[in-house]
Amino acid sequence: MRRSVRDALVGFTVIGGIVGFAATAMWMRGIRLGSGHWTVTASFSDAGGLAERSPVTYRGILVGSVRSVRVTPEAVVAELEIDKGDLRLALPVTATVASGSLLGGDAQVALVSRGTPLPESAPLPQAGSCETSRQLCDGAAIQGQEAPSLTTVTESLQLLLSQAKDAQLVPNLAKSTKQFEQTAIDASKFLTNADATSREIDALVEQLRVEIARAQPMIENLNAATANAVQASVHVNNIVTALDNPKTLNELRQTAANAAELTAKIDSVGGDVANLTADPAFMAGLRNVTIGLGELFAEVYPAETSE
Repeated sequence: MRRSVRDALVGFTVIGGIVGFAATAMWMRGIRLGSGHWTVTASFSDAGGLAERSPVTYRGILVGSVRSVRVTPEAVVAELEIDKGDLRLALPVTATVASGSLLGGDAQVALVSRGTPLPESAPLPQAGSCETSRQLCDGAAIQGQEAPSLTTVTESLQLLLSQAKDAQLVPNLAKSTKQFEQTAIDASKFLTNADATSREIDALVEQLRVEIARAQPMIENLNAATANAVQASVHVNNIVTALDNPKTLNELRQTAANAAELTAKIDSVGGDVANLTADPAFMAGLRNVTIGLGELFAEVYPAETSE
């Protein structure tokens, strides 16, 4: 009797330990009894070491695991089991396969939602009212992609090195460097010549300034002469305008006629005077009259004439 009780206690203890261990493992894996499970299918071009029971995370939090992985000629199809029945993900959603670290490790699937976050009132993924055009629902298919890893980075680097070798990038770069150095030398020589030319231009400009300073008085005199010429031109224009007047022309003609008549009279009088002065008797009589008048004035004004 005592042995049977002892065996029963040991059995129950073992069963309890197994149940507790299983519950703890499920809790650490994010599995909750009684919570809703729903599935999503993700297609990858390269799974990168993905296997069954690989973790599925969202924002770094464990939300499920990979139920199965199957390979097709087109892609690697993984069935993801989500343990969070209330996880509402807005479309578009992508699944990324990544290693635990850059150096490697177990592969895991990370869900990424790039849509506008859904409100708390949105339908659950398993609900019949789940909007397949707006959120990720149970049984949906999403596109997967591979995250960068040390292997992919190495492959990309190797590809770049191969392309650089095929394109002879290093020899071309060395040649371009030599051309750049030669261009720099030519540019330096050009700058030196340009500096010398600049100094010559400065000297020429200074000489032009001196010549302009010397020519300044001549320019001023020329300006003054130009002003006088303008004033004289005004006077000439006034004279020409006056001469163009018929009245003025008539007066000039009359004046010229009067001058001619006066000249004729003066000429006739001059001829008469010449005739008189040429007559000796007239000149003797004129002399006697002059002497007589002198003696007459001497007798009339003796005091004044004596002084």
